[in-house]
Amino acid sequence: MAATHDVPLVDQHCHGVLARDPEPEEFAGGLTEAAAAGTRDRWHSSLGLAVRRWCAPVLDLPPHVSPQDYLERRAELGWWEATARLLRAAGVAHWLVDTGYAPSPNLEPGDVCGAGHEVLRVEQVAETLAPRANSAAALLDGFRDELRARAGDVVALKSVVAYRSGLDVPGECPPDGAAARAAQGWLRSGDARLTDPVLHAWVVHEAARVGAELELPLQFHTGFGDEDLHLREVDPLLLTDFLRATKDTGVEVVLLHCWPFHRNAAYLAHVFDHVSVDIGLTLPFVGVRADDVLAEALELAPFDSVLYSSDGNVLPELHHLGAVLWRHHFGRLLDSWLADDVIDVAGAERLAFDVGAGNAARLHPRLRSRMGNRLSSPRGRAPRLR
Repeated sequence: MAATHDVPLVDQHCHGVLARDPEPEEFAGGLTEAAAAGTRDRWHSSLGLAVRRWCAPVLDLPPHVSPQDYLERRAELGWWEATARLLRAAGVAHWLVDTGYAPSPNLEPGDVCGAGHEVLRVEQVAETLAPRANSAAALLDGFRDELRARAGDVVALKSVVAYRSGLDVPGECPPDGAAARAAQGWLRSGDARLTDPVLHAWVVHEAARVGAELELPLQFHTGFGDEDLHLREVDPLLLTDFLRATKDTGVEVVLLHCWPFHRNAAYLAHVFDHVSVDIGLTLPFVGVRADDVLAEALELAPFDSVLYSSDGNVLPELHHLGAVLWRHHFGRLLDSWLADDVIDVAGAERLAFDVGAGNAARLHPRLRSRMGNRLSSPRGRAPRLR
């Protein structure tokens, strides 16, 4: 696992943390994608086991400590100290933070440890403008202007169309007339959330255009998440028409999370040069099967299209586990490849560096400019980032 041990990770998609001590049931709720902890024992899961195994030692506890002892020690340290320890131990050099979901809006991972960079959620731009728009035309024009203005200081854009109307985004952008009619209906409804599929497709295409012009990757939530989505509607294959239409525009598309469709996402990265994939959020949930999930993602995906992320949110344990489990399981996968003579040591080190940090640095020009031209890799080598 030496190939992954020293990689200074770029967490290319995560969220902020909770800036207070959670109640026990609130912490348990953070161990599930369900709306709340419910009646089940959420500690009695692969994720619960991972917290007890990998996070407990960071808080000066033995591995596999009881949930009660873990929470008591966490409360004794206080949320700030526990958060700082867990994030520092993750070994992340840069956090790319989706600010569209912020449990404590004034606190991001980078505020506690490391460097934080904003990922702008495009739906939030439209939803912030809607209450102030006095017409559909004002909303569309305002969105174009506001998106470009807010995009000036971020490192990537993100869409949650998967949660709202599914990933079946048409290849052609809806004309302004159709988008205006949809916008008028939305404004009349008073609904705070953007859910109309026509208007949402227009927003996504506008985001792709701005992303291409400003060299900002456009991220999409795909695959599993909380109960708001319909899993059958979030298979990344549904984006095929959109990807065909945007392949020569200059926009880079990142498919997030992806499980259980990670093989489908890998296929898309295989056939479209502007598509990259990550399986953030996945590893802490799949437990001992993480080796297999990583291997399945690498079956077809070109190695320079695969990115690390944690999708950590609310609990800093999730940011920490995303990193430590990636190092552990990706390291074991590379060890097995080395044992079978699939790859040599130099190739394994390069692959670990690229997936953990290098690919993200190349994909995000603004991040690269803030980092300088180089990012340190294991054994003192520093591959140049083009």
